[in-house]
Amino acid sequence: MYQNQPAQPYPNPYGFQAPPPVRRRWWQHPALIIAALVLLPPAGIALAWLSPWSGTKKIVATVLSGVWFLLAFLSDPPAEEKDDAKAKAAASASPSVSASASASASASASPSSTPSADVVMPDVVGKAFSEAEAAVEALIDGELRAAGAYTDVSLPANHATWIVCFQGPAAGGRLVPADADANVHLVAPGTKCPAGTGTKLRPAPSKTPTPSPTPTPTAQPKPKPVRTTPAPTPTRDEPDNVYYENCTAVRAAGADPIRRGQPGYGRHLDRDGDGVGCE
Repeated sequence: MYQNQPAQPYPNPYGFQAPPPVRRRWWQHPALIIAALVLLPPAGIALAWLSPWSGTKKIVATVLSGVWFLLAFLSDPPAEEKDDAKAKAAASASPSVSASASASASASASPSSTPSADVVMPDVVGKAFSEAEAAVEALIDGELRAAGAYTDVSLPANHATWIVCFQGPAAGGRLVPADADANVHLVAPGTKCPAGTGTKLRPAPSKTPTPSPTPTPTAQPKPKPVRTTPAPTPTRDEPDNVYYENCTAVRAAGADPIRRGQPGYGRHLDRDGDGVGCE
C-alpha cells in the first residue's frame, strides 16, 4: 500500500528554501554567444549582456569583440576583391571603353601585315638624346641613329645628354616600325645649333691674298748737258750784207751749216727753227 505513494523529501534542517533553478533560453547558450561575438560582433555583444554571465565576463567579451570588429572594419579589403570591384565598376561605367579595349587588344594580338597608321614621329628637337631615344625606340623595331650637327665635331661614346637640333623624319611624319630610319643630329650641351646640317663649328680661316710688292722705280740717268759750240764771231773782212737765197747758195759758198748771228743767216734757211740752218 505504500509503494504507490510519492517519496516525501526530507525536511530542511536549516529552515530556508533553495531558489528554483533558472531556465536558460536558446539564445543564452555560450557557444551561440561566442560565435556571434566572432562573426557578428554587435549582435554577439548584445547577447553577451543578455546572458547570465558575470559582469567581468561581459566586459571582457565586449572589449575583445569590439577590437575584432574595428580591425576587420578598418583593414583594407583583399586585393582580389579590390580588382573585382574596379573591374565591375569600369565595366558598368563605360561598356564602350571595354569594347574598344578588347577590340584593340585582339587587333594587336592577331598578326597584321599592314602597319598602324597612328605611328608617327614624335617631336624630339630640343630634348636630350636619352629622352629622344626612349620616345622613338618605343615606336620602331630598330634603333635611333645619332650624328653630330657639326661636321667637324665627333660624337663621344656617351652622348646621352647631348641636345637634338635636327630630326628625321620630321615631327608628325609617318613611321613604319619594321623599317623606320629615324635619326637625329646632336650638339653638346651649351652649344648653339647650326642653321642647317653640313655646317662646321670652327670653319677654316679664309686665306687673305698677299699683296704683290710695289716695284721700286729705277733711277733714270740724268741727261748729260749738251755742249753748244759758240757761234763764230764774224770777222771784219766778211761783208755784213751777205744774203743766201737758199741752202744751195750757202753750200756753194761753203758756209753751211750757217748759224744764227752769222752773216747771211736767215729764217728761210732754218726750217726747224733751232738756230742752225742748212744742216
